[in-house]
Amino acid sequence: MTRTPDAAAIAAAIATATGTGTATGTAGAALPHPVPHLSSSPQRLSGAAEVARYNWPLYAAGSLTAAVGLALSRRLTGTPAVVARIGALAATGLLASSTLATWCVYDRSELRSLDWLPDLLPDGPGDHLIVSTGLDEASLPFAARWPGGRQLTADLYDPDRMTEGSIRRARRKVAPAPGTLPGRPDALPVDGADLDTVVCLFSAHELRRPVDRAALFGECVRVLRPGGTLLLVEHLRDTANAAVYGPGAWHFQTRRTWLDHAVGAGLRPAGERRIAGLVTAFAFRRSAG
Repeated sequence: MTRTPDAAAIAAAIATATGTGTATGTAGAALPHPVPHLSSSPQRLSGAAEVARYNWPLYAAGSLTAAVGLALSRRLTGTPAVVARIGALAATGLLASSTLATWCVYDRSELRSLDWLPDLLPDGPGDHLIVSTGLDEASLPFAARWPGGRQLTADLYDPDRMTEGSIRRARRKVAPAPGTLPGRPDALPVDGADLDTVVCLFSAHELRRPVDRAALFGECVRVLRPGGTLLLVEHLRDTANAAVYGPGAWHFQTRRTWLDHAVGAGLRPAGERRIAGLVTAFAFRRSAG
């Protein structure tokens, strides 16, 4: 991701929204689970604190730029001083906007509660596969909210493909959940036409090569039953994300990219939901025929 607040408060909010307990996956293993990032175990989605921890070099660079710009503006005169001051203000503004936006999305919005999901999956995920690419943020929340469904988790992490420093740092801090199956974008560890839903929550964008993303979408079609759904949740490279994340928004893919991958794989757009103004959830459906 590219994809901060009090851990106890966030944990309490998640427990209230999703309930507590464990669920059993296909292999019979208890699946403890998280909804974005907060602790060293995959128990919830990452909050702003986790995002900052995984992306600390970017925050450090922004802080250093602001400090250097401010120091130079006090030593220089004329146009150079103005340029240094503008640079310091821009760096400070970007740090503030990105941190606030991340906190609002990951710690305060409905993203954590999964209350937006019934709009896209009114009957729930049924038998489903969680796809992660180094950091599993969906297994536990889904298992807690839909304990009756069969759940599998596949991890596609490959350090040669996923070269972003943030995902490497996240991987070192958060181990895959027990029972997680290894896989590749072109080889999901599931039999064909065996699932109602495949969930890619902040994971597909870590596949930087278009060929890998296309392969993943093709595999999703293979493992979904007729009428099954690929649920894709991502930030987009769009005006809203660029306004708050600046150059960081380039890490995301455009809406057109995801639509093209879906249509190219034979999936049809079946629903779209904007969350907190910065995250988009897509439902892509396999033909029922």
